[in-house]
Amino acid sequence: MMTMDALRTDPAAAFPEDLWHHTQPVERLARIRERLLTNTRQIDVERARLTTESYRATEGQPMPLRRAHMLLHLTRHLSIVMDEDELIVGNRSLLPRMGVIAPEGAVDWIDRELDILPTRPQDQFDIQPEQIRELREEIFPYWRGQTLEDTVAARVPAFIQAAVRGRAFSLNQTDHAQGHILPDVAEWLRLGIGGLRRKVHAAQQRQDVQPPEQQIFYEASLIALQAAQEFILRYADLARAQETNDPQRRVELDQIAATCAWIAEDPPRDFREGLQFIWFLFVLLQIESNASSFSPGRFDQYLLPYLERDLEAGRLTLAEAQILLESLWLKFNEIVLLRSSSSARYFAGFPIGFNIVLGGQLPDGRDATNLLSYMCLRAQADLGLTQPNLSIRIHHHSPQNFLMAAAAVIGRGSGMPQVFNDEVIIPGQMQRGIDPRDARDYAVVGCVELSTPGKALGWSDASMFNMTRVLELTLFGGRDPQTGTLIGLPTPALDELETFAQLEAAYDRQLAHFIDLMVRGCNIVDSIHAEMLPSPFLSLVIDDCIARGVDVTAGGARYNFSGVQGVQIANVADSLAAVRQAIFEEGWLTAVELLDTLRSDYADREVLRQRLLNRVPKYGNDDEAVDQFNRRWANRYCHLVEQHHNIRGGIYQPGFYTVSAHVPMGAHVGATPDGRHAGDPLADGGLSPSAGLDRRGPTAVLRSVSKPDLRLASNGTLLNMKFLPSFFEGHDALEKFVDLLRGFCALEIPHVQFNVVSSQMLREAQAHPERFRYLVVRVAGYSAYFTELDRDLQNEIIRRTEFQ
Repeated sequence: MMTMDALRTDPAAAFPEDLWHHTQPVERLARIRERLLTNTRQIDVERARLTTESYRATEGQPMPLRRAHMLLHLTRHLSIVMDEDELIVGNRSLLPRMGVIAPEGAVDWIDRELDILPTRPQDQFDIQPEQIRELREEIFPYWRGQTLEDTVAARVPAFIQAAVRGRAFSLNQTDHAQGHILPDVAEWLRLGIGGLRRKVHAAQQRQDVQPPEQQIFYEASLIALQAAQEFILRYADLARAQETNDPQRRVELDQIAATCAWIAEDPPRDFREGLQFIWFLFVLLQIESNASSFSPGRFDQYLLPYLERDLEAGRLTLAEAQILLESLWLKFNEIVLLRSSSSARYFAGFPIGFNIVLGGQLPDGRDATNLLSYMCLRAQADLGLTQPNLSIRIHHHSPQNFLMAAAAVIGRGSGMPQVFNDEVIIPGQMQRGIDPRDARDYAVVGCVELSTPGKALGWSDASMFNMTRVLELTLFGGRDPQTGTLIGLPTPALDELETFAQLEAAYDRQLAHFIDLMVRGCNIVDSIHAEMLPSPFLSLVIDDCIARGVDVTAGGARYNFSGVQGVQIANVADSLAAVRQAIFEEGWLTAVELLDTLRSDYADREVLRQRLLNRVPKYGNDDEAVDQFNRRWANRYCHLVEQHHNIRGGIYQPGFYTVSAHVPMGAHVGATPDGRHAGDPLADGGLSPSAGLDRRGPTAVLRSVSKPDLRLASNGTLLNMKFLPSFFEGHDALEKFVDLLRGFCALEIPHVQFNVVSSQMLREAQAHPERFRYLVVRVAGYSAYFTELDRDLQNEIIRRTEFQ
């Protein structure tokens, strides 16, 4: 057995290379995993019922108090249960993977979809007739006209809604409370509930006279802490009351009871208590907000001291610690988000966004990789599930053994870990005014969004901006090519322009116009959140909220940003290169011919379409003839976005990623000059080339992607790459893959992720889904079960370029 000193010095020695190819969970964890994957997803009405009861009882009170009392009512009355194999306990619903209804966010779209939830194309849930009756007759009537969704619809001006309907951009976060954030898990562990209560009392006493809003904030904070404490104590009671004939299980239940009883007031003392307390934090955040992307962040940093103390004292073996860790990993898979049919197409496959990031750097710049980093990789290799959304941070001095281990896990095919690059991200964060120590401590929210743990509300999913749709509108003078409706500015159409420079100038005007509308819409949504859905419990774990007495939704965090995604620069670059070459340089196509061809979706013009596809340079092949447009318009989008401010005193941050929105966003864009048919998906990811058009190998892709100034894309970027499994066979193959990662690092690209699966296997999974229940693929910033995706998205993943 290795000593603790040896494990600190060389943690990789505990994980020999051949281990990564043969791992699997222990039997009890395998049983839990099987139940998770075979469990039928059902609708949960209990939260809606209890929330309605609480809101009715607190009418007339300030909204922060109503929200705090709602949380207390929920934690007291939600049904709770404990699985017979569980070592880590707690959930926000009675069964795993239930679709929870939070009526304060929305009821109208839910009402419209109640009857089709079991059969809709994406993200189905079973629902019982009695549940439908209760919702429609007893719950929904109370909420009509007073949900977040209703208020957004009433307050966003018609001209901004017209731009949204015109598919230039989306407004997100309009039907649920605040998520997409990194709570201060380290402080939650350090202070515990009792320590946070003392911190609130101390903040109250620092000021003799407090404004009413601050008094309300602190009162709500204390109620939220009471809710957390009572919820945890219920699990202590449940464990004590659990009946079993197994002596070993009795010992485990007593240990669970003792753990919950302790952490209901005091900070955790060991690794087991730390894991359990972390999970309760995220369950409580979910109960309060019913939102996605509450992310644990730098898990291997803040939990390492608890692990080391237990190993050094002999309280745990490494194998026992691994089982406890993987027990938590399984819990991260119990929560999914109920989305509308439209939203489910943009966020397909239940991406709940529990992002954990490993490695990176310490505050002084030294490498941060440690024993727990390897254990987390081992957990992903053992379980192969879609959550947590596992990430690694790399830099020029990342240990070779760590990268080899990560490469081996990537080769297992779950699409994880994804890879983030300190060499470009840390300077980009500092450029946004983040303190250097905080910038080195960055972590990842949800999919690929970048933020500061416990100190920032980044609102990183505020909008998706359809750069390709805006280019289409520009070509047609601001009008929709099919209806003729004026959606954008009335700029000259392509056939009215004399030079290519005039086309780019028109595109620039349209971009600026729609970005301004997007920001105005996002700021309205942001202000409504602060008014209607304050988050007392979340505010307890975001720095400066307690000190200021200000809710996180109202600007209480130290750093306040809003993040918007550009979609999709590859189609823009390829289309502009085609227009310039075909019309303005070589003259083998006129502007009138191109516009007519695009309106008809290349009807009877397949030869022309093939010429545009194959005779014009395409982004992703390290060709400056087209990459210049990627660089120019990616940088320009960033500069236009960063000029704007949000209502919380921060700025807007640009990013480039799509989740799965490239499919539905493409469905509303007509044929484009790059040869793409009307309605086809846009390029995936955010910086990825169009499917099948990157023909010169992975290195050429990386070189094309690296050409913009990606420090500007500080909200996050996404690059998808797809490799055949044979690429990862053997030690030499893994070393070559690590060389590719180091090249990615040197090129200062913020992010890359990998699908390791053949198109042949994916087609077999389409034909025989029952045989591929465990098949996990990378969609865009998250992994999902391939068989849970709708056919269009499955086909898009199959079409992506495979590298050998």
